[in-house]
Amino acid sequence: MLYQSVGFIVIIALTFLDELLALPSLLFGEHSFISDFRESSIKMLLILVVWFLVAGSTRRILAHVRYLEGFMRICAWCHHIDFKDQWVSLEDFLQRGFDTPTTHGICPICLAKQQAALRKAKQERAAAAAGDGTKPQAS
Repeated sequence: MLYQSVGFIVIIALTFLDELLALPSLLFGEHSFISDFRESSIKMLLILVVWFLVAGSTRRILAHVRYLEGFMRICAWCHHIDFKDQWVSLEDFLQRGFDTPTTHGICPICLAKQQAALRKAKQERAAAAAGDGTKPQAS
């Protein structure tokens, strides 16, 4: 942002100097010097408008990049977390990053899924045992 602002200030200064000193006539030897400060003012205002538009866009882009860089990277397969350039387990991350002890449990949704899977497995085992003519074992 700083370099961008300095660049626009240099452009404005050159535009003003061009009008004030007639830079083309100084550089190329032309002696026709007619100063039109209205044209110069319009040029500078146009440059200022472009500067504000570019600065606003750059500021929004940088804010979005900072937001995205703030995301925590988690492995999609093993769920380890990238913490200070090391891939650590969730439990280690909570212990190192927040000094939070952890324990294991099961959420209601996972509990319901596991209970349904267990019931299904018992039913399949019972059906398989009934098909063999043997008595199913008690669980």
